[in-house]
Amino acid sequence: MTRILGIETSCDETSAAVLSGQGDEAELESLVILSQDVHRIFGGVVPEIASRQHLTAIVPVVERALEDASVKLDSVDAVAVTYAPGLVGALLVGVSFAKALAFGRGIPCVGVHHMEGHLFATALEHHDAVPPFTALLVSGGHTLLVDVPEWGRYQVLGRTRDDAAGEAFDKVAKLLGLPYPGGPPVEKLARTGDSSRFRFARPMLRRNQQPGDNDYFDVSFSGLKTAVLHAVRDGSADDHAHIARGFHDALVETLVEKTARAVEQFGRQRVVLGGGVAGNRTLVEAMRQRMRRLDAEVFAPSSRLATDNAAMIARAGLFHYERGERAPLDLNAFASMPLPGLVSA
Repeated sequence: MTRILGIETSCDETSAAVLSGQGDEAELESLVILSQDVHRIFGGVVPEIASRQHLTAIVPVVERALEDASVKLDSVDAVAVTYAPGLVGALLVGVSFAKALAFGRGIPCVGVHHMEGHLFATALEHHDAVPPFTALLVSGGHTLLVDVPEWGRYQVLGRTRDDAAGEAFDKVAKLLGLPYPGGPPVEKLARTGDSSRFRFARPMLRRNQQPGDNDYFDVSFSGLKTAVLHAVRDGSADDHAHIARGFHDALVETLVEKTARAVEQFGRQRVVLGGGVAGNRTLVEAMRQRMRRLDAEVFAPSSRLATDNAAMIARAGLFHYERGERAPLDLNAFASMPLPGLVSA
């Protein structure tokens, strides 16, 4: 059995987790997530503030994770840490701490790509959420449609060409006078709206699209956001719930249909959701209803594992550790980086 200490500091959550096991038989022993609510004042994450908050929180968060797992550092075999993508200053806090801790204890450090971590997260709660599957990763900074034939081999089928799904939620929430982060309040308001009042075009979702078209799997939400802007300007406060419903329906249908295309083309029987927007219950239910028609099962993480967390980093770290991968002492942080293990069609 291998025990991994995971560390995640890519944005505004300082998180640490302890995980043990081997292969797909992994047990989460503890998970601590400290969210930085200070960013709500500014309506978005302020990178400098995030970095300083991580500096303050990293030691007590790691100590609490070890305490919750009832283990000492002596029983940890490796430290896994997010090194990309994310806010560079925030990432550097985690990477520097993880390298120093690993070096001081004489154990390996393993670098983990943040989005690959999201691919592993759902498997911590659903034993069958393992390859082969189609993955939809939707968060504040990323929207990716990925085919996963096996762990460590990934084919990115589609991505956003502008705003990520979570970013679109945040911007629409601001237009509607809702708090940050915008996903939950927009979803809540949309439930009270009339779907027939505002029907926005489904972006990059045309019936005449064919496999091989360069926009067949891609998404774009900037136009949808602009349509919402005009609707808000031309309407009144009484229309806000209906506008939220129209936006929400358009975004969800687009994500669901793009995923259905991937499932049909690759013949997958599993769909795995990941990222903060995977906590959207409306999206999950719509995805399940659509995939039933394709005989595919949908696996979604709990809200705790959908958000940025160290459990998924520890789980991905376990995979790379078992493959003999070790991070060098000059491991650095990167704002952007492709998924590791990319394969072509």
